[in-house]
Amino acid sequence: MIQDQSDNSGAASTAGITTLEGLREHLQWAIELEHATLPPYLTALYSLDPERNAEVAQLISSVFVEEMIHLALAANVLNAVGGQPRLDAPHLLPRHPRTLPHADPSMELSLLPFGEDALKMFLRLEQPAHLGDPAEGDGYETIGQFYDAIEKGLRHLCAELGEEQVFTGDPARQVAGGPFAHTGGHLNPVTDLGSAIAALEEIVEQGEGAARVDVWDGDMELFHPKTKAVSHYYRFQELAQGRRYQSGDTPESGPTGDAVTVDPAGIRPVRPNPRLDDHPEGSAIRNAQEAFNRTYCKMLQLLEQAFNGNPAMLGMSVGTMYAAKGQAQSLMAMEDGDGMTAGPTFDYVVSEDRA
Repeated sequence: MIQDQSDNSGAASTAGITTLEGLREHLQWAIELEHATLPPYLTALYSLDPERNAEVAQLISSVFVEEMIHLALAANVLNAVGGQPRLDAPHLLPRHPRTLPHADPSMELSLLPFGEDALKMFLRLEQPAHLGDPAEGDGYETIGQFYDAIEKGLRHLCAELGEEQVFTGDPARQVAGGPFAHTGGHLNPVTDLGSAIAALEEIVEQGEGAARVDVWDGDMELFHPKTKAVSHYYRFQELAQGRRYQSGDTPESGPTGDAVTVDPAGIRPVRPNPRLDDHPEGSAIRNAQEAFNRTYCKMLQLLEQAFNGNPAMLGMSVGTMYAAKGQAQSLMAMEDGDGMTAGPTFDYVVSEDRA
């Protein structure tokens, strides 16, 4: 059942998203949801030796890029309905393990190296909703149900108020193409109900698969442009089952294509859910973790600027992410005892303390 917590009392309502304030609140939650997936995906990705595990790294990298597109699409929809996207805020970076924002508590996120535990987490995160599952605006069991609630709210408000009263945002705040112009996803401006629904469907289909009954998401594969793309959930199924999906495969058949091999020697044994206070101030690992956190938070700052009237900052944010990648990989080369290596903590750093 959809719940709207936008009233002044904070009490949950069972009436769904029925106000513009509630719609904007849920779209901000969508931004926070999409961002919450990034630290776990990046930790698993950077734990891989890209030469020994090139195919696995490509699969996870493609998911990460599309999650960045989903983040931008959610911001576009929020901007289109007169909201102000927020990314540079402490509550976006709580300690791990953590729950997905406003989700069922079973959707827990941790910072883990690539492996069986990480794949279980990713499969739970990207789990498709079943046909007929109810829309859920809070406490959602699948991401698809959450976006269903937003779509339902959008349609309701447009029918009640008229599109012109819902889509009041400045079109100049929309981001499009940019560094994602040649990826498998579509980052398009949102200006009306039709483009908003298309943006929400892009997010859900890339995660769950087209129409929730298909392994394909309707786009072309990022690293193999002439090949149809598999949705995120089924990409992780490929890694879990060690085989790629091919034409004719279904969710019931499972993947029957080429084998996907994983070289365990090409996975860095990163300490799960590392924390700054695991190491004293001034130590090499602590210094490296703090440097990464400054860079990551700078990326969030640039993204927030991109979504709030300066779209050119989107490209700069991607450049900052590459800097963070190098810092994370350097961390994962540092021994941290018990046969493990260090890793990034993804802690929030206030703007005045960033380099």
